[in-house]
Amino acid sequence: MVYQRLLKKAFALYITIFSFSAFATDVEFSAFLGQMYSSDLADSTADNTLSVDAGGNFGVAVAWQDSPNGQGQIMLNVVSHDFKSDVTEQDYSLDIMYAHFNGIAQFRQQSYVTTVSLGLGGAYFDNDVNEELYPSATVAFGTRYEFSNRVAIITELRGYATLVDDDDDMFCENEICHAQFKDSLWMESNISIGLAIKF
Repeated sequence: MVYQRLLKKAFALYITIFSFSAFATDVEFSAFLGQMYSSDLADSTADNTLSVDAGGNFGVAVAWQDSPNGQGQIMLNVVSHDFKSDVTEQDYSLDIMYAHFNGIAQFRQQSYVTTVSLGLGGAYFDNDVNEELYPSATVAFGTRYEFSNRVAIITELRGYATLVDDDDDMFCENEICHAQFKDSLWMESNISIGLAIKF
């Protein structure tokens, strides 16, 4: 399955992160899913655009309360996209796992909370040919509806900006390139909904 390889790596990293975060007070675990929309790729000649489809995503995060209105968070988000090569006319997958350390500001109105988040980390790109790790940043605006002190429904609109190398051979195999990055900045937007539980 497309997600299995990435999820195994994400799970191992997440367990490590969770073990460190468990020493903090008011640790919060959240899981979310949604849809991600990405930049397009260029064809092998860089003259035409290759459309990259929107992909479903799944993510998990561990957060801790730094202040009454602020959290620290470590977040993993996995998405799988598809695109068609102009060279082989075949479909290829592009799987991405984002790992970010985020700071979250919370603006409370009783049980309703508006959130603003900024984060830095990395993006692991894996396609049918190669894999690469790139630096990445993220920004998000979200909401929380708290049913109790322990449980909340979360929604979020998040953007990712990843610094890629548009001259590398990420999509090349045996000197044949199926695609290439259009720019040195890979952009994605994500709409998601999830559940947060405090321990």
